[in-house]
Amino acid sequence: MIPYARQDISDDDIAAVYAALRSDFLTQGPAVEHFERQVAERCGVRNAVAVSSATAALHLACIALDLGPGDLAWTSPNTFVASANCARYCGADVDFVDIDPASWNLSPALLAEKLAVAREAGRLPKVLVPVHFAGRSCEMDVVGRLAREYGVAVIEDASHAIGAKFGDAPVGACLYSDCAVFSFHPVKIVTTGEGGIIVTNRDDLAERLRRLRSHGITRDITKMLEHDPAPWYYEQLELGYNYRMTDIQAALGSSQLARLDAFVIRRRKLAAEYSLHLADLPLQLPLSDANNESAWHLYTVRLQLDAIAKTHRQVFDELRSAGIGVNLHYMPVYLHPYYRQQGFKPGLCREAERYAAETISLPLFPGLTAAELISVVANLKRVLG
Repeated sequence: MIPYARQDISDDDIAAVYAALRSDFLTQGPAVEHFERQVAERCGVRNAVAVSSATAALHLACIALDLGPGDLAWTSPNTFVASANCARYCGADVDFVDIDPASWNLSPALLAEKLAVAREAGRLPKVLVPVHFAGRSCEMDVVGRLAREYGVAVIEDASHAIGAKFGDAPVGACLYSDCAVFSFHPVKIVTTGEGGIIVTNRDDLAERLRRLRSHGITRDITKMLEHDPAPWYYEQLELGYNYRMTDIQAALGSSQLARLDAFVIRRRKLAAEYSLHLADLPLQLPLSDANNESAWHLYTVRLQLDAIAKTHRQVFDELRSAGIGVNLHYMPVYLHPYYRQQGFKPGLCREAERYAAETISLPLFPGLTAAELISVVANLKRVLG
């Protein structure tokens, strides 16, 4: 089976983890701060706060932006459930903005319409979570302008997009947002095993995020009620979590980050090869343009089912039977049973539902060989007839 994704672990990665294991710190040591500085420098942003997962990062970002019961957050339906769950963890309500039929990201035009209606109804979101699906940035200049106009905080869910660019800036520069979140799960572009990070230019946000990831505790005397604390003294200022990243994970992340450019170059080359070989098939291919350079976490295609004598499920099953580890990203979040229990029903985001009924993710990872890519293409051509 050719998997849809696979981590790429080098001897240098193994050596970095081994060195961390032999060091004085397995957690709460210098490796985490070193990794944070590297990510911040890579993104051209002032602060980076490493945590145990991108889900934890989204959760903490919502808390730090004071999202809570009675508030509302909006996100894309075409994403992993964590993009919506982060608001539910805070007791806030969630709603969804349909996707653009070409980019498969949250539609700026529909966002503008929905914000205008929400303002009239007196129910604007407090937080917007645009998702950079498959590694391609949302149109963040437009999204950011709308968010400023309507007074909405923005958390970029850039879990797929480390190494991507929007315009002249790296994704994560936070030019149009309060903060951005990256994932380091093994199927992502860079891995720490599990892990995530929040990047932000807001120093106040970063300070609170660092406290929240470690139980809400501070040792900063300027923040304490006790004015003459003993050396062992600390105070819990608010309810936080144990969302820390270990030094073992951070050491792997630093080693992986050294190959980020190589990973992204390889992914872009593979995506270009797919687009070349698949151009004549009854498929809608992902967008590719110089002003919005994807990191290509995923290569997704959309079946033109009216030109194919098979169903979506038949194409998927036949490819799996041929040893091609295709996947589906994503069914709309609100169609999961949990969200249906909150009152969501089919028909809310019609483009996202049509997309989910037609999409397939093809294998894409740095170790994918030329022969494997040709095998994927050949089998897809055969299955589509």
